[in-house]
Amino acid sequence: MSVIIVLILASLTVALIFLAAFIWSVRSGQYEDTLTPSMRMLADEPNQHISETNSKPK
Repeated sequence: MSVIIVLILASLTVALIFLAAFIWSVRSGQYEDTLTPSMRMLADEPNQHISETNSKPK
């Protein structure tokens, strides 16, 4: 019977740790902008990372 109490306390401790981590991530802004990163790769931007060998005229 004491094993059940230990397991319940351990599971509550782990659940509280995950809840605290979730609250911390929400308050720090981890879920603020979920659309822009997925749309960034679809945007037409000029290629700014051309190497020196590709940019010289032949």
